[in-house]
Amino acid sequence: MNNRRWKSQGLVYFALIALLTPALACAYVDPSVTSYALQAVVGVAVAAGAFFAVYWRRAKKKVQDKLKLQDHTKKEQEADVEVFDDTHFQA
Repeated sequence: MNNRRWKSQGLVYFALIALLTPALACAYVDPSVTSYALQAVVGVAVAAGAFFAVYWRRAKKKVQDKLKLQDHTKKEQEADVEVFDDTHFQA
């Protein structure tokens, strides 16, 4: 137990030192970096939206199954059938 504590404290200490130590970076940032960053942000947003849509449907289905509700929004409904008798039109 004591060994785990030392390891976790050492990891936290290392992370704090790494984050708080200023690093000098002399680098050229290409203008296309903005488009790459924008693509990454849009990609994450689309993936998150798809993730939440899938799990929202699953959760909704589970709740409907537990409450014994049926979802009629996706079912097709046929129009009423009208029967015409051609005896009325005979001359």
